[in-house]
Amino acid sequence: MSVQIRKAVAADVPRLREIIEASVRGLQSNDYSPAQIEGALRSVYGVDSQLIADGTYLVAEEISEADPVIVACGGWSRRKTLYGGDQYSGREDSLLDPAREAAKIRAFFVHPKYARQGIGSLILQACEDAARAAGFTRLEMGATLSGVAFYKAKGYVEVENQTVPLANGETLPIVKMTKELT
Repeated sequence: MSVQIRKAVAADVPRLREIIEASVRGLQSNDYSPAQIEGALRSVYGVDSQLIADGTYLVAEEISEADPVIVACGGWSRRKTLYGGDQYSGREDSLLDPAREAAKIRAFFVHPKYARQGIGSLILQACEDAARAAGFTRLEMGATLSGVAFYKAKGYVEVENQTVPLANGETLPIVKMTKELT
């Protein structure tokens, strides 16, 4: 399988929504209840159009003889929001200071059919490289329970367990993780 990474554009949003839903339903069911998944899809997980506008959201496309197909997405941010799509009410879009603050790793989703094939690693490396080039020396994220082992393997350290309230009354446990860039 051949994969290329590129910046997401607004025209990708319908496919990104499909990837996010398939990823959450297919890859998070061992860590979250059906009610947590439904609540998270309605109130937290989703496309963050600010990341697309900033040029910091990436897609991975499978390249074949047919048209390229988006199979995964993920990004980084120079803004304070730690997690959440456009519908999430806890957003804070002010800019970070690279000299003092950590860039955010955001919104990684891989279609289950393409999971565990190194695609998330490719996107993560591209995000880390771009954040470093923008002057950041640290990264942080709000990782889902399903993603913790992946991020640990990539050098991230758990620093705090957090709970995100969901619109349906459920809560979503996540783990704040950090990494120093060298």
